[in-house]
Amino acid sequence: MTPQPGSAGDVLTLISAGSATTRSDLARLTGLARSTISQRVDALIERGLVEETESGESTGGRPPRQLRLHTEEHAFAGVDLGATHCRVALMDISGNLLAECEDSLLIDEGPEKVLAHVDQRLDRLLGEAGRPRSALRAIGIGVPGPVEFATGRPNNPPIMPGWNDYPIPEYFDGVSVLVDNDVNVMALGEHRHSFPGAGHLLFVKVGTGIGCGIMAEGKLHRGAQGSAGDIGHIRVSGHDDAGCRCGNSACLEAVAGGAAIARRLSELGLPAESGADVVALVQAGNTQALRLVREAGRLVGEVLAGLVNFFNPEVIVIGGALSRVHEHLLAGIRETVYRRSLPLATHHLSITPSRTGINAAALGAGILAIEHYLSPDNINRIVNA
Repeated sequence: MTPQPGSAGDVLTLISAGSATTRSDLARLTGLARSTISQRVDALIERGLVEETESGESTGGRPPRQLRLHTEEHAFAGVDLGATHCRVALMDISGNLLAECEDSLLIDEGPEKVLAHVDQRLDRLLGEAGRPRSALRAIGIGVPGPVEFATGRPNNPPIMPGWNDYPIPEYFDGVSVLVDNDVNVMALGEHRHSFPGAGHLLFVKVGTGIGCGIMAEGKLHRGAQGSAGDIGHIRVSGHDDAGCRCGNSACLEAVAGGAAIARRLSELGLPAESGADVVALVQAGNTQALRLVREAGRLVGEVLAGLVNFFNPEVIVIGGALSRVHEHLLAGIRETVYRRSLPLATHHLSITPSRTGINAAALGAGILAIEHYLSPDNINRIVNA
């Protein structure tokens, strides 16, 4: 259902974006009669979505009453489920962080155990923030594998045994739950927090695997079935002997992912089993690790050069475990992208490390939940209920 112009949902969108702070602003921007605006605003106040205060400066006469989102009675959760960790961020309706926690947790323990842990952490964080469970309006969850976004069901995730087609939203009663691939919510979090003015942004996660979240005209682009951005399985030349967990060979993540680099370092007699070990070796100044990370950057750059020519982004953000040694990784990426992409496509291109860091997925998942709840369609349903 497409909301009518000037609906309660549209009015709330203007207030939440800061475009309108008074009823007069709303009348001017929507062209609606002041009586209609009053009906919309009063309905939003009655539902506890908006509050009105006398904090505006007077230009003569009575000061204008200011409209803003009512933050005290709503809470939203962003959940980042990784292969070995769980991060949960509790936020208010404006996206401000209320409480957060991080735990070691193995995703292969299965959905029932992992989601029970998440549920317990939500109760604890709500208690810390002084909000009842009934204040929780929506939950966003990022998982390390492909997801059918419309249903919230993982689709044959290689590092999530036991999760295939599991109905994650149905585990949580009485609250909206949105589930997406972790790199998608990372892209959303990075965009909203650090690059809100960028229309076209790529977030590249370089960890055990490699993936890409795509922001097009400020919105997440998931593709027809939700698998857009799976660049880790793009073929790179000269590595036919590198087998990939997907069954093919010469995939980008099979030669440039954290696990692939760790394996090559192990073959050289160095203690490396994971991307974290690679980072530790680089930070310790190991020349072999430095060389392989920069080489991995060049291979990632080879794939990104094609994406730059095709998609023409304004910003490429590099995140994930290996981004902690971004000065070496980005050197290789930039070297190849700027050499192999068209000059027009790179003229204003910025390639930068993540600014939200390890919190990107949890913050992005929370923003996913908030933006779903504040969408005009959902607000109109709440007001008309």
